Amino acid sequence: MNAVPPASFPPHGTPDAPRIAVRGEALLEVDPEIARITVAVRARGTDRRAALEDLTRRNTTAVELIKSYGDAVEKLETGLFSISPELTRRGRGEQVRAYHGQVHLEAEFSDFTALGELTTRLADLELTSVSGPWWALRPGSPAHGEARRRAVREAVKRAREYADALGARPVALVELSDIGAEGVQTYGAPLMAGSRAGGAYGSAEAAPELDLEPRRQTVRAEVNARFVITPPEL
Repeated sequence: MNAVPPASFPPHGTPDAPRIAVRGEALLEVDPEIARITVAVRARGTDRRAALEDLTRRNTTAVELIKSYGDAVEKLETGLFSISPELTRRGRGEQVRAYHGQVHLEAEFSDFTALGELTTRLADLELTSVSGPWWALRPGSPAHGEARRRAVREAVKRAREYADALGARPVALVELSDIGAEGVQTYGAPLMAGSRAGGAYGSAEAAPELDLEPRRQTVRAEVNARFVITPPEL
């Protein structure tokens, strides 16, 4: 297409400078770049201090286990923490039956090779459960840019095809608008791994390794474009 100064075109199409509007779309399937899991560590006891100490110990064990995988762990954060009393259902007054505590850890991985082993080892800890993995792309993934470029190329291709059907050709782009070009990320069905009531990190019997297959991600881009074309041959 030849570059033509925008000022030479009227704000709306005319018989001498008609316009066409098209939509360009692109859909890519790519491998995930990161995986996230959530680890819930719990403790329960009739004594508040003992329940809190158990929760602290189990949280430390889970954190140390995750960190032992080194560079495979890209991010580790502590989320929700709570310890709350459970009141008795009978009798009068505020009598505490037990104390419940929990800590949620959120871990992000860029290396998936050890993820299956780690999830089962975490699930093998005392009163610890694992949710995930949730597969995703990074916000700045090159896949998003590639999808947008393909959407623009598709819009130009459509404009040329429509113009060619009229015996015309596009001469200038007058508008290009983005309509949700961010990736639509889909995640695999999350693993819900419960733990044993007993057991501890580093037990003699190793936990089985879970074979995890990364879920491919869908990235979509859409653009609206308007072009000025030469007068058609009708």
